[in-house]
Amino acid sequence: MSPLKLDYPVLTLDGQQLLPTGAELTEETLGEVIANNKVTSEPLYPLLNHGNVRLDLHEFMNCYPYEVIFAARDRTTEVLDLMEQAHLHPDILESLDYFKKVDFYTYRHIMIVYALSTLLAQDLLPDHRELLNGVMAGPTHDFGKICVPLQVLKKIDPLARTELLMLEHHAPAGFVLLSYYFRDNQHDAARVARDHHERNDSSGYPTGTHLNDRMVEIVAAVDIYDALISPRPYRPTAYDNRTALEELAEQARQGIISRDAVQALVACNRSDKPHSRDCTVSSEIRGIPPADNRYGLFANEDADSEHGTG
Repeated sequence: MSPLKLDYPVLTLDGQQLLPTGAELTEETLGEVIANNKVTSEPLYPLLNHGNVRLDLHEFMNCYPYEVIFAARDRTTEVLDLMEQAHLHPDILESLDYFKKVDFYTYRHIMIVYALSTLLAQDLLPDHRELLNGVMAGPTHDFGKICVPLQVLKKIDPLARTELLMLEHHAPAGFVLLSYYFRDNQHDAARVARDHHERNDSSGYPTGTHLNDRMVEIVAAVDIYDALISPRPYRPTAYDNRTALEELAEQARQGIISRDAVQALVACNRSDKPHSRDCTVSSEIRGIPPADNRYGLFANEDADSEHGTG
C-alpha cells in the first residue's frame, strides 16, 4: 500500500509546521519529524490536575446518559484511578484549553470519550499493561483537530467536499503531532489518533485499512456513540440513547465496527451492569433518528454518507 499523503499541512498550536501539504507519511519522514523535536527532557504533567479538567470531567460524567453509565461507584473509581496515571506533554494539555475556549463540544467530547473508552477497556483489555497503554491514548484521539479550521469544525450547513477533506485531515494530523510529542510513531496515542475513523470492513479513513486493534475499536465505537447522543451544529436534535445504541448495534452486525465494543457499551448502559460477555444485544429496531440530521450531506447534494462521527 502506498504511504498516506497529507492533503493539508500539519501545524502545532503555535503555528510551527511539522510537515507540508503533500508529504508522505513514511518511516523516514516521521523519523525526521521526531528528530526535529529537540526537547527530550520536558516533564509531562498529570491530565486530571490540569486546570478544571477534573471538575469538568465529573460534570460530564453526571449528565444523561453518562450518569447511568458511570453509576457503579467501584467501576467509576477504577476508571478515575486509571485516568490519574495519564501524564501528557504541556502542548497537548494546552490544546484542551484551546478547545474549551473556542469549541466546547470538542473539549467535552474528548474528555467523555476518554472516560468511556477507559471504562470499556476494563472489560475488553484484560492485560494490565495493555490497559495502561490504552488509557494513555484516550485523551488525545481528536488532538489533530487543532489543524482543522474552526469554521469547518463548527459549520451548521452541509460541508463542501473540500471542507470534508479538511475535517478528515485531523486523523493523520493527530498521528504526526503525537508521534512528534511522544517521540515515537508507534505510540498507542498516535496510532489511535490516526486510526479511530478506520472501520472493521475497511470503509473508514484516512487509508481505508481493515481495523483490527482492540483499543482503536473501543475508541471508534465510543466516538460514534457520543457524537450521536450530542447536539451538533449539523444536527441540533441529538439521537436518543436507545436509537444511538441501536445504530451502533446495526453497524456491528454489518461488520463496520467492533461487536465486542458495542456489546460492552450496551452492558454499561444496563442498570444491573453485567459484564460485557454476559450482555445480549437486541436486534430489535424501535428508535427513530432525528429528522433534522444533516450529517453526511454535501453542499448541493442529497446523498448520505456515514454518520455519527466525532
